Amino acid sequence: MNTLVKLVLLLCFFAFASAAYPQFNPARIAKEKLEQKANQKTGEAIDKTFDAAEKDIKGEKDEPEQKEDAEQEEAAEDSAKDTKQQEQPAFESYSKYDFIPGERVIFYEDFTQDAIGDFPMLWNTNGSGEVVTTNLYPGNWLQLKGNHCIWTDQLLDLPDNYTIEFDVIPVAGESGDMEGYAFRLFECINEKSWDGGSIPGKAGFAFDVEYFGRQSYRTYINMKGAEELDLKGYSEKENIFQKENKKYRISIWMQKARVRLYQDETKLFDLPKAFNFPGVKMDRIRIEYGAALITNIRIAVGAPDTRSKLITEGKLVTYGIYFDVNKADVKPESYGTLKDIAKVLTENPDVRVKIIGHTDSDGDDAKNLDLSKRRAESVKMELSKAFGIAESRMETDGMGETQPVAPNDTPVNKALNRRVEFVKL
Repeated sequence: MNTLVKLVLLLCFFAFASAAYPQFNPARIAKEKLEQKANQKTGEAIDKTFDAAEKDIKGEKDEPEQKEDAEQEEAAEDSAKDTKQQEQPAFESYSKYDFIPGERVIFYEDFTQDAIGDFPMLWNTNGSGEVVTTNLYPGNWLQLKGNHCIWTDQLLDLPDNYTIEFDVIPVAGESGDMEGYAFRLFECINEKSWDGGSIPGKAGFAFDVEYFGRQSYRTYINMKGAEELDLKGYSEKENIFQKENKKYRISIWMQKARVRLYQDETKLFDLPKAFNFPGVKMDRIRIEYGAALITNIRIAVGAPDTRSKLITEGKLVTYGIYFDVNKADVKPESYGTLKDIAKVLTENPDVRVKIIGHTDSDGDDAKNLDLSKRRAESVKMELSKAFGIAESRMETDGMGETQPVAPNDTPVNKALNRRVEFVKL
């Protein structure tokens, strides 16, 4: 069938349909379709205009921009939250901090020798515990959760004078809320036992943090003639109560009968006659009853003779200047040590020194060398900024891991290799 015939038949069909069914009008239908389509487009444009105007009135934006801005705001909030959670007191806030850590490290535990998820090898428990990491703070942490105890397996040989330091984070317990925790230093009765009871062992000092963050202490001596010597008390400073998921540095200074305890830059307790009784000799650490993460446990003996070693001997090696892992910023708990060194330099204005940083052997050699140099420079800047020591009196250098004083095989030996030296020029 040719095209002309098809066209004629099609015209006849339209004519018949128009006559038989008046409502069927192809021209009118086509026109209406065009009008509907135009009206639809106009309506969509009007709706879009009204939507935009309404969003402007409400302060809203188009969805893609709104989504992008929301993501940016959420990222900023997360960043601010992380910063707030990880923030530590400013260096200057330690101006009244008189704690100076012991010089010779005899115990150090950062759980780096333990696998994540395992119970640490140097400890024991009557319950459970594991080594974990956290997205808030670097390093490995021992996690306590539950109504049980975790203690040092081997007894500690502690002298009359020593310091204990550790980092701790109160966390939510099995109930889902913060439950507090206790740190106990005591003299055990049975080396292989956990020595149960509220006042275990022959004598002890307990530092407790309650579920709402209040800090308290208790001292006791379970020996004949010492029944009336127990002490107890708590902090009334609500502004420094511990909070969930925040890191705290606890420092304890034991000097024969005297016990001083610091939380960050604040001295919480000072007990001049806590153990004024012969024969008391602490030998075990225990973390117990609650929920917390703990690490960087450091016990050291001997107050540093800063003046003699720097001025007379010409060299001072200090372990009391702290840095975070793989970072060069001086941590604020170093204030007491730096203040002691600055005092000697102030009293001897003609003395010039070289500050030398040292690291352990973990990590890349070149990075450790660079890190040690940056740490020495940070020490110099803090001595200048916080204590007014002229920069011209100080040179800096770093040796990285090249001059170890002990094998890099245990946490204690690695801690001995991480040091800062001051050499008289």
